[in-house]
Amino acid sequence: MTDDDPGTVRDADATGDPDTAVRRDRFSGGPAREFLSSLAADEAIFAADLAVDRAHTVMLAEQGIVDDAVAGEILVALDDVESAGHDELTAGEDVHEAIETAVIDRIGPDGGRMHTARSRNDEVATCIRYRLREDLLAVAEATLTLREALVEVASEHTEAVMPGYTHLQPAQPTTVAHYLLSYEGGIARDTARLLDAYERVNRSPLGAAAFAGTPFDIDRDRTAELLGFDGTVRNSMDASSARDFLAEGSTACATLATALSGLAEDCIVFSNKGFIELSDAYSSTSSIMPQKKNPDTLELTRGVAGDAIGEATGTLSLLKGLPRAYNRDLQRAHAGVFEIADDVREATEIAAGAVATAEWNGATLADAAGDGFSTATGVADLLAMGGLPFRTAHEIVAAAAETVSDDDTPAAAAAKVDEATRKVTDEPLSTHVSREDVEAALDPAASVASRDSAGGPAPEAVADELATAEADIEADAETLAARRESLAAAAERLDAEVASYV
Repeated sequence: MTDDDPGTVRDADATGDPDTAVRRDRFSGGPAREFLSSLAADEAIFAADLAVDRAHTVMLAEQGIVDDAVAGEILVALDDVESAGHDELTAGEDVHEAIETAVIDRIGPDGGRMHTARSRNDEVATCIRYRLREDLLAVAEATLTLREALVEVASEHTEAVMPGYTHLQPAQPTTVAHYLLSYEGGIARDTARLLDAYERVNRSPLGAAAFAGTPFDIDRDRTAELLGFDGTVRNSMDASSARDFLAEGSTACATLATALSGLAEDCIVFSNKGFIELSDAYSSTSSIMPQKKNPDTLELTRGVAGDAIGEATGTLSLLKGLPRAYNRDLQRAHAGVFEIADDVREATEIAAGAVATAEWNGATLADAAGDGFSTATGVADLLAMGGLPFRTAHEIVAAAAETVSDDDTPAAAAAKVDEATRKVTDEPLSTHVSREDVEAALDPAASVASRDSAGGPAPEAVADELATAEADIEADAETLAARRESLAAAAERLDAEVASYV
């Protein structure tokens, strides 16, 4: 991933040494050679580099910069390099140098014409974008799988009452559907972030050369078209040096991983409480305690967030304070982003599978839904609807909460609310609402049903949420499919152009 002089035609060294084949002897070895090399890590962009080489060679031929016959030889050599695979590349500083050396080894000095009118600076920037855009689409596709699982399970539990928590304390009753859709909404934003990041990633830097462009009559838009980019990064210095798209991609992955971590933690806690039973396929047992069923896949999913946050932070730290234009630090900027994108994709798929296969214990959830006087807010709302200022109603119910226990019947709890009302207002409860209405409000299911505001947990409100979520998933799936189709069409165009020369 190093910089190089644009527009040079380089002869193969008689020794066949990969470094001296493409640069002067002075820089061909030394104790730092292995430290400088990124060839092993570059396997991630091997396919991308071959595609970039092909598109650039086709463009050079179309522009009359390289003879058609020579272009054909180069393209045949690239096919041979691809067939041999990354592992057969001769050791060198990076995959770009190694591929070029392999082409020169096969067809002689004319192989160096492939590098005309470009630098490894714009070459690697293009390869990284080419690879990262696929990763972003793969992660986005995984989010759709998770969202589909959340919606499907939610649709089956629209009336399944469960406890809702704030600060891990019983807060208000809700439903399983409402809870799951809260995550669908967050993951939907992650889908949007990934697809938005794709838009900025999918711009070609090729043709920017080292950073100051080239005197050759190249067609940057043509190479962008052949590689499936939606356009170019126009300023040549920006094109070669910018890696903000890596920061954006890694941050989008880290944000998604953070949401997954919360979902995983909830499921771990719910499993501990007996609210859900995780599938054996997403659990494991102890090496010594045979009775154990551990939520290990979810614990690992939770752990991926730390790696993703670290990668996003590391990427930004690496980029901080770098002068324009190219600096060798950038060699270390992308490998970890590819890795974390793959890890987050896998974690998203695991979360989807765990959610889809978990069994929700309706009876246990319903029994726990009223714990901790969780319907207190509903009683306060009822008093406010009866004419009391909400703060007064809040004071009344807070006083009652000191004496209400989970073992109280609705009638007993309503009596304690009546007592608290008399203490706070010097009036009986019936002055404002009937005791029967208070007893009804103390029921978790009735409390949930009353919360029918947009986005609330009442079944009719959840039905609207489900419809919206399903439509949004379909729209995002269509967007994703269109982008994949565009890339596939570009690959076919490039193949056809290559075939016309070979």
